[in-house]
Amino acid sequence: MLKKMRRRVILSAMLAFSAVIFLIAFLVNAVNYAVVTNRADETLRAIHAWEAGNPERFDPKGAKPQGNDPKDPPPMQPFMGLPDVESNYMTRFFTVRFDAKGEAVSVFTDNIASVGEEDALRYARDILQSGKHHGYYKAYRFAKETRGDSTVVIFLNTGREQQSMLSLLILTLIVSFVSLLIVFLLVALFSRRAIRPIANNIRQQKQFITDASHELKTPLTSISTSLDVITAEHGEDEWTENIRTQTDRMSKLVSELVMLSRLDEETPLPEKEHFSLSQTAWEVFEVYRPQAGAAGKKFEARIEDGVMLFGDQAAIRQMFSVLLDNAIRYSDENGEIRLSVFKKRGRAQAEVFNTCHYEKIPDTDRLFDRFYRPDDSRSTKTGGNGIGLSIARAVAEAHGGTIAAECPSGNTMTIKIGF
Repeated sequence: MLKKMRRRVILSAMLAFSAVIFLIAFLVNAVNYAVVTNRADETLRAIHAWEAGNPERFDPKGAKPQGNDPKDPPPMQPFMGLPDVESNYMTRFFTVRFDAKGEAVSVFTDNIASVGEEDALRYARDILQSGKHHGYYKAYRFAKETRGDSTVVIFLNTGREQQSMLSLLILTLIVSFVSLLIVFLLVALFSRRAIRPIANNIRQQKQFITDASHELKTPLTSISTSLDVITAEHGEDEWTENIRTQTDRMSKLVSELVMLSRLDEETPLPEKEHFSLSQTAWEVFEVYRPQAGAAGKKFEARIEDGVMLFGDQAAIRQMFSVLLDNAIRYSDENGEIRLSVFKKRGRAQAEVFNTCHYEKIPDTDRLFDRFYRPDDSRSTKTGGNGIGLSIARAVAEAHGGTIAAECPSGNTMTIKIGF
């Protein structure tokens, strides 16, 4: 139990820290991406405004007007659309304009050295086919603008910015994982100290249960012996029968509490071995067949041969006994009970099914809690104390398995065990 509690403490702490640190990493990268992209889009808008003022400067063949003919437009002014003068000279971009038919009418690559006209045309046509108006393409941030009958695609070189974003992403991931590793080591180191008060409390409870059980056994044995003497001298009556019933019930409760206390230890089943789960199930089934028959209930087994298990055979036998005893006690009149053992995906499985009648569907999540009884009135009649199913769960978990109950309509109860 303490190991499981410690694992849960570590898991909870790691999940909480992971959520926080990855949220921070996400926000840092998202904000950085938004800032870089917004800055690039502002530059693209400035380039677009500059290009819009010089549409006639672009010759389809790439030739630049010399300005010798008086009819030629004046020489083209350099790009100076950004507030920072130095940034204008460092801005690398190119533009491609298409007419209404989608034919390229001009290509401007003066402000970039790494891209020729053919590559510029190919990149621009890819953008036209994609239908996007802005985004990232290779090492560029692009914007597509429609002006009258022509469409201009502007590419801004953002290679450094993209590399910077990638570097920041890698750095934040590395820092996040290293932080998680450090936190895991610290949490694992201090988790023992964190659960130490709980461990001491559980240890004291176990000691109390053990001591109380031993103290109760002596008076119970004395009462039982005295009852035998009284019965031998004066005969059996309703009072002695009631005393015997309650004494037996108390003795069973003490034994179950001791069993639960033992199953809660660090190594509850020190002597494990390979044994036949099928054979063990048959043995317990045969023991309870007369009890089910006397109660007028249909009792059957569907036990697959050759199902093996590594564990404590006595504990598994007690688990089956608890489950079948509960099925017989709490099944409806003339009900059906079925014990199944089989293999599924190479793992041993077991099921105990019984018909029942619950006016209120029980909380199956709490069914295996100690002293929980779904129907107090019926439990009083049948003598239940809410400990048996807790033992069944403890045995299943001590074997590395799971146990769960299903009662979908209140008319059938199925307890499934997987190892």
